This record gives sequence, C-alpha cells and structure tokens, in this order.
Amino acid sequence: MPYSLVSAATLGFDLVRLPAGGQVADVLLTGLGADAATLHRIAAAHPGAGRPAKERAELAVRARRAHELAAGGVPQLRDVPTGDPGESAAGGERNARLVALLERGTIGNTPALERLVRDDVLGAEHPAVADLDPAVAAVAADVLADAATGWWAAEALARPVRQELTAPYASVTALEPTPRPDLGPATDGLAELLAEIRGLGENGRRRWRLAVEVGRAQRRPWAAAMHGASWAAHVSGRTRTLAAAQLMAVTAFTESGFTSRDGAEGVWNALAGCVQGLAMSDLLDEESMTVLGAPWAMVTGRSLPLAG
Repeated sequence: MPYSLVSAATLGFDLVRLPAGGQVADVLLTGLGADAATLHRIAAAHPGAGRPAKERAELAVRARRAHELAAGGVPQLRDVPTGDPGESAAGGERNARLVALLERGTIGNTPALERLVRDDVLGAEHPAVADLDPAVAAVAADVLADAATGWWAAEALARPVRQELTAPYASVTALEPTPRPDLGPATDGLAELLAEIRGLGENGRRRWRLAVEVGRAQRRPWAAAMHGASWAAHVSGRTRTLAAAQLMAVTAFTESGFTSRDGAEGVWNALAGCVQGLAMSDLLDEESMTVLGAPWAMVTGRSLPLAG
C-alpha cells in the first residue's frame, strides 16, 4: 500500500507499532519543516559528498543493498497466513504468531516510505524545495530516505548497516535543532494535548485503553469523520499541516509508555482521531468533532482544547 501525507494517520498506525517508529516520525518531521539552509546541511552530510565518482558508486550499491534488506525485514499485515480451516493441533502456536504479526506487521513497506519522502515530504509543494537546486534536493532526499529506512527496519538490519543508513542524518540533527513544521490555527491546543499524552502514567494509559473499549461501537462514524477531516485539510491546503500533527502524535505516543499492542488494539486510532479533529477544528461540524474527540472527553472529562 502506498503512503501519502493525506493518510498520515495510517502511517502513524504503522509507526507506533515499530520499535523505532518514533525516529522515523522525527525524520519525516525534519523533512516537512526544513528550510533551505537545513536542506543544504542535510545534503552536505551525504556520505558521498566530495568523494570521487568510484567511491560514490560503491556507496550507492551498498545503500541499495541495505534498502533491499530493509524491504524484506519487516513483516506486513498482508502476510497474515490464512492457514487450513481444519488445523487444530498447532492452533495455539499459530494464533500466537498471528497476534505478534498484528502487533508488528505493517500496512506499508520501506519502498512506500521512500516514495513518501521523495514525492510528498520533499515534493513540489515543499516551500523550500521549489527554489532549491534540484541536485541538492535529491541528495537531501537520499539522506532522509536512508535514515527513515534504517529506523523503520531497525530490528531487521545488522547494527553496522543500520548505522550506515542513519548516521548522516544523526550527525546533522545532533549539531542543532531542525525547524519544526507549523501546525496552523490549532498549534496551542495540539501542544497541550500532546504534552498531556507524554505525561501519562499507568493510570492515564489505563483510562485510554478503557475509553477505546467503550468507543468500539463508534468505528463507522469515526472513519467517516476522519475522512471528512482529511478532505477538509486537502481543500484548504493544509494536508502537510495535518500530517505534521499526526507525526508529532507518533512521537508523543512512543514517549508516553504506550506499547505496540496498544497501537494495534485501538489506542493509536483514538489518539489520531483527537489530533485530526483538533487540527482541523475550525473546518469541521460539531458532530464530527464530538466523534473524534470522544476518547479525550472520556479520559479527561473535558472537550478538546480548541483555540479561544
């Protein structure tokens, strides 16, 4: 399945179930928020920068092999085995494998992630890329795509391979913070919501899990409300803004103490709905806001922190 910024909540569902999904989200946020100076710094960190053509070719071959390893290293949900309906003896073992796959198996894959970096994150709508030397933009995309891939498949790649993919990006971000994307009219409210998620203790996480159980019957109106918010972002030119909000929610989720199982069992969808509603609250009807904000209301007893 291809990823796009329009479906950032779906990408988030995959990221919160990957061990280093928070780092992938950080790479994408860096790309979304990068100004021209940042993109130049990222491009300058490329391992082939300033090297002879032969060495650059060798590095490109190694990177391509690493990407191939990453593509096959993380299971996908489409790999869920149907099995034989008559199976019984190994049913318990098979069910355990199925649960593990549902916790870690992804909807998309690393080729889809790389296309997202190159075509969407650093695509034609990026405000800094339009006036940038195309060669610089392409090399910066290489660095970001390598880092996102390396963290996506962190457990599947040998440590030296993962470090080779992620080290150039890490060297740039270690020197100074990179610009963060603008979150639009709901910036303050989103900051409040995500700060509360980061500060959850065990009791807070338990309340979110209970809210998910209570809200399962709302699945159909939730999906319609999510789609409506995505459409509102598209027609208002705020798709990148909404995607940034969802990626920031990924980092908050991973820092909060929630687990990959929480992500698989609905906590991520509940949080993503709250973020979707809050980010687009100025363009959504009251019914959609009620549906998307229901988990927050159940957990906190308050409505979403809308701008005054």
